[in-house]
Amino acid sequence: MSQHTASISWQADGGFADNSYSRRHLWRFDGGAEVVASASPDVVPVPRADPFGVDPEEALAASVASCHMLWFLSLAQEAGLAVESYADEAVADMGRVGPGKYAIVKITLRPRIAWGGAAPDAAAIDRLHHDAHERCFIANTLNCEVVVEG
Repeated sequence: MSQHTASISWQADGGFADNSYSRRHLWRFDGGAEVVASASPDVVPVPRADPFGVDPEEALAASVASCHMLWFLSLAQEAGLAVESYADEAVADMGRVGPGKYAIVKITLRPRIAWGGAAPDAAAIDRLHHDAHERCFIANTLNCEVVVEG
């Protein structure tokens, strides 16, 4: 159907042999966006990890939340609803999935939606979230639980 690319680059800064090298790197996307990335300080201690960089685990949470939001907005618009704003505080929980093996085991979305005009009832909002989740390419790719709260 389509391809989506990202360029990842890292440059040695010394300390590779003794494992003191920086995990800071750069993500580049078509259109020119650049993001400083790093291993999570929860996984690799500072200063080897850059706490100001985006780590892969939080990027995954952001990807799921963004995909869900975009589908939710599309479905709400198709239903004739007016959304004024949408905000989320997505959380990716890591856990052990085997001996010495870890994975993101759950992603929780907590969308807060402000409606223009009359807000739909709770059942309609739940249906929109369910349908958005079913259509989200990222959620459909994952093996972990994705929960929408609120």
